[in-house]
Amino acid sequence: MIIPKRSSGLLLHITSLPSKFGIGDLGPEAYTFCDILAETGQRYWQILPLNPTEHEYGNSPYSSHSAFAGNPLLISPELLLQDGLLQAKHLKIDHTFTEEKVDYKAVAKYKIKLLKESYDFFKAELPDKMWKEFTQFQKTHRSWLPDFSRFVAFKQYFSHKSWVEWPDEIKTRDKNAMQKLEQQLEDEIAFEEYLQFLFYRQWQLLTDYCTEKGITFLGDMPFYVSHDSADVWSHPKYFKLDKDGKPTAVSGVPPDYFSETGQLWGTPVFDWEAMGKQDYDWWIQRIEHNLKLFGLLRLDHFRAFSAYWEVPADEKTAINGKWVKSPGAAILKAIKQKHHPMPIIAEDLGEIDQPVRDLMQQFDLPGMLVLLFAFGEDISTNPYAPHNHSVNSVVYTGTHDNSTVKGWYEKTASTEDKRRLSEYSNHKLNKDNVADVMMHLALGSVAQLAILPVQDVLRLGIDAMMNVPSTSKGNWEWRLKKGQFATQQVKHLHEITALYGRCDTEKISINNL
Repeated sequence: MIIPKRSSGLLLHITSLPSKFGIGDLGPEAYTFCDILAETGQRYWQILPLNPTEHEYGNSPYSSHSAFAGNPLLISPELLLQDGLLQAKHLKIDHTFTEEKVDYKAVAKYKIKLLKESYDFFKAELPDKMWKEFTQFQKTHRSWLPDFSRFVAFKQYFSHKSWVEWPDEIKTRDKNAMQKLEQQLEDEIAFEEYLQFLFYRQWQLLTDYCTEKGITFLGDMPFYVSHDSADVWSHPKYFKLDKDGKPTAVSGVPPDYFSETGQLWGTPVFDWEAMGKQDYDWWIQRIEHNLKLFGLLRLDHFRAFSAYWEVPADEKTAINGKWVKSPGAAILKAIKQKHHPMPIIAEDLGEIDQPVRDLMQQFDLPGMLVLLFAFGEDISTNPYAPHNHSVNSVVYTGTHDNSTVKGWYEKTASTEDKRRLSEYSNHKLNKDNVADVMMHLALGSVAQLAILPVQDVLRLGIDAMMNVPSTSKGNWEWRLKKGQFATQQVKHLHEITALYGRCDTEKISINNL
């Protein structure tokens, strides 16, 4: 079992932290939130993927042009000021950002300009010590950093076109042509490497602080990568592509109760035969990279480690796909050789068959239990109902893809759902207490780890949803307001966490937060 003791944590992505710069970042408010976690007896901070997001794909952290890079928008200007990488005059904000939502377009415009000023300052003013850190970072991440930085710089140079539309010699990575363009774009490439240096430097500082406070990050890794990404451009043989670099098959899920045509995700699928000839080195490197960032790692869409739904690229829906087996066991076996027990959680939500369960059992991986799924029909046998929970599991009230508990109760739950939850919990429910009742059920579960979305701790409604699946606008924008996690909520969370034996009560004292 990877969770050593009965414990709990909160789910809040970095972008949702308060900040005067329009988006949560790795600066002071992240440290404040870590303090809140420690004060309330939590041991885990779950976040979403940290990779760069793209406006054209709705700013989803699950759709990125790199499986390894960090999101530059999460870099803290305040920490750059502390490190001498900016001056106070640079932090003047010429845009009014809202507290409630992330305006990604406005944030990107402001922050990239600020980061370029920092880079110019870095080149002109910085002492040898920082340069040595930078060059060491380049060496440590040389397996992915040069290709990523070239990809971003080249994409900007070619008017943001997809890499399959670049000149053939660059698209196919001709050595001489690449070298010539690299020389032309030397400063732009170095700037991208500098941004990654800043991100990973600030991430390490925050991680070190959290470790001192007894807080472990629970990270998240998507299964697929975007076609227009540094990964596919630099490793085309690892994906099912035609001679022009376009996908011949794409990802999705088959038709089910929720969709008659299934879901067509459109990301390229892996060429497992080609990967196998290289002992799945890219996949293993990817997981190892994430395990260096996080103490625990959630593998999104885990069922694809057993088999995934492959759809011909010319199809308009996911109906005419087929199940294709994955070498997940071989990949996980390689990871297990270095990490035992494996610090991995399987996202096993949705339609899961026996081979997936067997794979989880083979590697002793905990799965996920979501209470919002527990109160439909046949509650007595529902695996999400608390009386059916297993110890080697992670229980949630809801995830980033669900409504908040209050929003579910007000907008989605049927009269029968509400009645069943009321009977099960032995509470007379209303919109103001339902989130608290669900938190008690989660923390009281036998599951070794319980994770609560901050929105449920604060009893927020449907407007605080992080993501509405199958929609492309208005997602990933919700933010926690400064001071919204007040003393009252801190004390209450501490009390119920201690009540259910998920913290070391003798180590906790509530300060004046």
